Formats: sequence, structure tokens, C-alpha cells
Amino acid sequence: MGTVIAISSFVARGTVGLRAIMPALDRMGHETIACPTIVLSNHLGHARAAGSPVAAETLSAMLGALEANGWLARVDALLTGYLPSPEHVRIVEAAITRLRAVRPDALIVCDPVLGDDPEGLYVPQSVAESVRDHLVPLATHMKVNRFELELLSGKPVQTAADVVAAARALPPPVALASSITAPGDRLANIIVTRRRADACTVPRESGVPHGTGDLLAALFTAHLLDGEGPQTSAAFAAGGVARAIAQSRGTDELQLAGTAGWHEAPPLSLAGID
Repeated sequence: MGTVIAISSFVARGTVGLRAIMPALDRMGHETIACPTIVLSNHLGHARAAGSPVAAETLSAMLGALEANGWLARVDALLTGYLPSPEHVRIVEAAITRLRAVRPDALIVCDPVLGDDPEGLYVPQSVAESVRDHLVPLATHMKVNRFELELLSGKPVQTAADVVAAARALPPPVALASSITAPGDRLANIIVTRRRADACTVPRESGVPHGTGDLLAALFTAHLLDGEGPQTSAAFAAGGVARAIAQSRGTDELQLAGTAGWHEAPPLSLAGID
């Protein structure tokens, strides 16, 4: 069992942010230390939402208390998600630095949560720049969608070859890119390392609930902690998300509770593209 610090949003209802991350890690046998960055009634895709960011000082104090209690040295991975301000980004940067001092082998998985197609950027530009400048260089692994990869790399991202070029232009040695348009009205997940790139595809669907990116990042992290390589971890994570989507059709949120076996889905088939 691994231990993961997950720093992201929390909703009272729904399965986005920590509410998607925590079930994924739990089902895979890992412990989550969940640190919320914003507390909301529900995600902003619904007609109404209420809540507010967790004060940066509060997040800093929480992480400081975890360290003071001696728990930081037991952490195997840190997963970053939604961060509402540059101040929150700098606090997470400092936490990563402290974690690496006691666990230099810890995974640092950055899910930037900056925006998506077709909405575009849904955080302030200052947050996007801070994540790009302060968190991306520290990450061992990234999980990005097409929009975020283009934004962070400054390179056009339309084709699989574009994904490979853009991912390798960023500091992390491993990047998992999602929501990439593929032939046959499909979407690809592309896993890129310095030496190879592979893709798995799923049919494009409409009405997919929010939270699939959070779930993908968490399952990817979980399989990495289980000792799987990047390609296998990506294939299993994509398979889990595909099954969760199938089990959630006709609902307004991903259905992750109960006996649904989305976490036990077989890996999707990978095909080399580089």
C-alpha cells in the first residue's frame, strides 16, 4: 500500500477533484491524505454552486502539521489538482520541496486542471503561469488534456505527433495526454516518455460526466505505485475510466460508489506511435 497526498478541490455532492481521486486510490489499496484547495457544494457545471477557496494560510498550516507529525516521510506520491491562486501554487511547490528532502524517490504527479475544450481557460492566467513555472518543472509525471498541453508547452497540439513534440518540450519525463482527437470519431490517451509514445483510444461520447480527468490521474498514480511502468499504468487507468463512464451513462455524475468494478477493468490496448 502506498500513501498519496492529494491536493485538489472538494465538492459536497459529485465526483470531481478529491471526490474522484479518493475512491480511485482507495479501491486500488492506497491511502489518501486529502488536502482541499476549495470547498464547493458541487462542480461549476451545474446551474448553481456555492463555496469558496480554502485560505492559502490554512492549506499551508495543514501541510505543516502533517510534516510536524512525521507523516511526510511516509508519503510515496504527491498528486496536485485544482489550485485557485498563485499563492496556493507556491505552497504546493514548497511542500514538494520538503517531501523530496525526506523522500527523494516520491512520485510527483501534476494534473494542472487549468482548462479544457471548448471552454478554454477556467482559472486566472496568473494561476496557469504559476503552475507552468513552479509545479511543472518539479513533476515526475503529468496528466494533461489537449488544451492544457498546448497551453503549457506553447506548441500547437492537434495530432498525435503534436502531442509527442509538446510533451517532450516540457520538463517532466513522463506525460499522459487525454482528450486527443483520433480517427474514426474517437479520443486518444497518449503516454509519452523520452524514448517512446503509445496511444489507446475510446469512442467519443456525449454527455460524459465531469471528473474523468481526476479519475484518470488518480488511477494512473495508483498503478505507478503498484510498480507498473508508465505505458501499462496509462492503459489500466484509461480502461478504468472507460468502464466508469459506461457505468455512469444517463447520470449527471460519475458513479464510483458501491460495487461497480470500474477499478478492475482490463487495460486498453496500446499502439506505438513513436
